Amino acid sequence: MRPALRQARTLLNYEASISLFLCPALLKAPLATRRDAPRLRASRELSSFVTAQEQASATSLPVESIESQPPNASPSNTSQARRSLPRACPGCGALAQVYDKTEAGYYNIDRNAIRTYLHWDPNRAKDPTREDNIYQKALEDLSPQVLEELGMSKDSNEERNEDEPPQTPVCDRCHKLLHHRQGSPIHHPTVESIQQTIAESPHRRNHIYHVVDAADFPLSIVPNLQSSLRIPKLRTQNRRAKHKGWVANDRIAEVSFIVTRADLLAPKKEQVDVLMPYIQDVLRDALGRQNANARLGNVRLVSAKRGWWTKQVKEDIWDRGGAGWMVGKVNVGKSNLFEAVFPKGRGADYQDVRKIRSAAEREAMLNNAKSLDELVQVQQQLAEEDAETERLKSKPQEHVHQPPEAQEQPYEEDFEDDPDALLPPPQAYTPYPVLPIASSLPGTTASPIRIPFGHNRGELIDLPGLARTTPGLETFVQPSSHDDLVMTSRINSDRHTLKPGQSLILGGGLLRITPTTPDLVFLIHPFVPLHPHITRTEKAIDYQTQTSDRTLQVAPILAPNVGHKMSSAGRFALKWDVTKKLAGPLTSPQAGKMKPENLPFRIWSTDILIEGVGWIEISAQTRRPQGWKPVGLVKKHPNHARFEKLDLRKEEQARRDEKFDALARAERGAGDVFQQQEQQEEENGIERRYYDDRHATSNRSPPDWATEYPEVEVFSPLGKFVGQRRPMCASLVSGPKQQSEREKKARPRRSMVSVKRQRRPGTGMG
Repeated sequence: MRPALRQARTLLNYEASISLFLCPALLKAPLATRRDAPRLRASRELSSFVTAQEQASATSLPVESIESQPPNASPSNTSQARRSLPRACPGCGALAQVYDKTEAGYYNIDRNAIRTYLHWDPNRAKDPTREDNIYQKALEDLSPQVLEELGMSKDSNEERNEDEPPQTPVCDRCHKLLHHRQGSPIHHPTVESIQQTIAESPHRRNHIYHVVDAADFPLSIVPNLQSSLRIPKLRTQNRRAKHKGWVANDRIAEVSFIVTRADLLAPKKEQVDVLMPYIQDVLRDALGRQNANARLGNVRLVSAKRGWWTKQVKEDIWDRGGAGWMVGKVNVGKSNLFEAVFPKGRGADYQDVRKIRSAAEREAMLNNAKSLDELVQVQQQLAEEDAETERLKSKPQEHVHQPPEAQEQPYEEDFEDDPDALLPPPQAYTPYPVLPIASSLPGTTASPIRIPFGHNRGELIDLPGLARTTPGLETFVQPSSHDDLVMTSRINSDRHTLKPGQSLILGGGLLRITPTTPDLVFLIHPFVPLHPHITRTEKAIDYQTQTSDRTLQVAPILAPNVGHKMSSAGRFALKWDVTKKLAGPLTSPQAGKMKPENLPFRIWSTDILIEGVGWIEISAQTRRPQGWKPVGLVKKHPNHARFEKLDLRKEEQARRDEKFDALARAERGAGDVFQQQEQQEEENGIERRYYDDRHATSNRSPPDWATEYPEVEVFSPLGKFVGQRRPMCASLVSGPKQQSEREKKARPRRSMVSVKRQRRPGTGMG
């Protein structure tokens, strides 16, 4: 047994409060020694549903609360109608249980959806509805040629009258999350537990999808994921670098980075695709020095809400097969991505709909052939498609003709309970399964959710989210304002000016930004769903520490008595030069066309990240040092390159002559130690003078490392939840749309307020 499990079982013997659904390996042995062991045996007996009396006696529940049967139900129909609860909740992955209402996976069998699922009878005839009658009438009106072309018959309504089995119900916790937005988060797993879970994969080919949130990218990246999961390193830019490697038990593992909610970055897909080089550079910075040369061709900017690049990711999952693991932190959009990229409705003999052509399309393809060779290729393509269609029709599809109850039966009978297994048992295959629920609650997924696709072609596994900073930022916010911490749509940020002596507070004091560079104006674009407010620094401190009696226009979202926990998260320097992007028409290729190094000022910027909330773009403008001259605006001689080369040769020869003269003098007086020291200092002086003269004669600006960058200081709860990245300059695509004079179609109408006021009675006008 693993040491971790041995320690956990020791803790359970001392009545430790550990959620059992987080570790299925602890479910079997520890419960047998506790008082809830009869209840656990009762819940297992309840899944068999032998008779209502046995259920009532096993679970200590009344018969009416477990099963309600119609009075005219026959014994045969009753035995067929009894079904078992699902082994695990399809919404959160927690093991199904009926004895603890406060834990995840609890099923209340008195709920209507669960009663319908348990008492479903496949042999019961379905009453025809109005839609079925309309469908049957439409089939009767069609001609036999059209029906044959569609591959249907007039008796197709018989298949529609078959009662489809109800969907697998979710547990009560998932039901409350979906319909009432109520629920409690679970304990988050560690990277070690995720690594042990992936190590139990039965598939030889495993692909890990590292899901990252675009709202606080790259703050939601799992650090050292490759080393923690013991998988190969990322492929470098070397053309001989390998993109895959072998891991334990002769298996292959690969990693892809999926940046979800990309629609928060820009309004259009083309604008987001342009950001791919920027995303790769920021990702290299976040992955550390060892991945500075990573190729990062495995990065996708995906939006499940708008369907950006989800089809490509879905095709990759289908083509790879094997196991696809969704790994990421909490609230990064794993469940929404899972629903968008899961290959639904595909069997083992999946055929693309585009290959099934009608007679008109076939005739058009033949008529459009311009040469004999092209005609032969079209005929060969159509022949191959016809052969493939006939093969699929003639091949017996046993899984299609299986009874519905056989398809719905899980793998419980074939799967043996392993007390040390961290990976739950596989689910039964269904073309359209119940997918994991998506919620803003951190820690919605309680246990790994395995959903197969393509009849053993592969499976997609949604893992519980890893913890961000502990405790979370929501602990310092009022419960009614937890939704304000989630960015649900792209924010069109306005520009705020931060003058000397002022500070910016967000959410009434949840975050405070105070400039530390004096006599400098800062421009701020907050891309967060929190209300911004600019005030004097003294008043901002009182608001954040909750010692002020003044009221704000928007009520603060801070929880009571958390003001003393606010501290500095550090000073952040605006060390990225964005003059070319933010200088406006001066550097625009359609206007000034000036180079940034020729401007008398520089614009510095950075992005301050708030964990799970968004980012704040901060920029400031500084002037060049006194006496600076623009490099590109100095008029040069036509032969300046030749003259500069000759000057460099003369200076180099003079420096060598001085050096050799100093060495000759040192050789004559080598016995004098003090003379050698003077000679060494003279040589250093010559080198220093040569360097200073070269830089004095040139019009270069001082190097970036010698420049004093503007700085801001950020204050947050416990001094956490804050990060920094290079600026994305999202302010260029935000704010009100500027309309030029030439685009205005008509002259603006004159205001009629003064005219109406003059026409009022009693004014002496009109």
